[in-house]
Amino acid sequence: MIHIRIPATSANMGPGFDSIGIAVELYNHIWVEEIPEGLMIEVKRKQEIEVPKDETNLIYQTMKYFYDQKGLKMPCVRIVQEDFIPMIRGLGSSAACIVGGLFAANALAGNIAEKEELAQMAAKLEGHPDNSNPAIFGSMVVGAQDDNGMKHVRLELPNDLLFATMVPNFPVSTHDSRRVLPDAYSRGDMVFNASRAALLVASMMTGKYENFDMSMEDRVHQPYRAQLIPGMHEIFAHAKEFGAVASYLSGAGSTLMAMVTKDKAEAFESKMSEYLGTLEHGWKLSLLQADMQGVLVETE
Repeated sequence: MIHIRIPATSANMGPGFDSIGIAVELYNHIWVEEIPEGLMIEVKRKQEIEVPKDETNLIYQTMKYFYDQKGLKMPCVRIVQEDFIPMIRGLGSSAACIVGGLFAANALAGNIAEKEELAQMAAKLEGHPDNSNPAIFGSMVVGAQDDNGMKHVRLELPNDLLFATMVPNFPVSTHDSRRVLPDAYSRGDMVFNASRAALLVASMMTGKYENFDMSMEDRVHQPYRAQLIPGMHEIFAHAKEFGAVASYLSGAGSTLMAMVTKDKAEAFESKMSEYLGTLEHGWKLSLLQADMQGVLVETE
């Protein structure tokens, strides 16, 4: 049986809309094997949204896409999925299914595709590479794509940086989060975001934490999506007060992310947990390290 482990991802990262993402140590697991006939899907952990157990299952659909692209017949399979990444929370749950499905199909087919080809497929299926790239390569990945394909660069993250996920009990759908965005932006807003995105990458590469707060400023998506996340700006302000070097909206939300150095992690966790406990929506705080490996495939 083939086992695939896929990390959660946090995308957009302030000004890095649809282009910059990181992987963190929270995982979905998939096991696949060929069977004589039919399709069997087992879901080991209950999610608030029911996971399909037929051919509409995203993992199965992605596997079939791979076989179709390679001109091969899709085999009969048994799929077992165990999902620890919360769904519709801006932590890359759908990208994890797509990446997992592609790597599962490739392994069953005899590893006929290289990792780069699978990354291109994942970005195409997702429509943007900011979740799929870090899920595949680990760490922080900057990517861009056009009709000819996708380019990406993996960055090494500072060793003493932790990522604090703050997850509420309500989802924000990608459809709703896209709907609130404007159709056009001013030149000033584009210059603002381009400068912050460049500063974010340069500061992450050099460990200049003093730049992180400014580098996470954004005028493309966070100001508009704030209406979907009650108390977002207040939570960001408290995170900064309690020692975070920067905070941002993870993906389309509803998860908020703060970056904290290890020397301040204990105090931050204590104070932030206490504060979040006073709010509505059941916010849950977890401090996670960055995943540096990306998707893992092994035979059991």
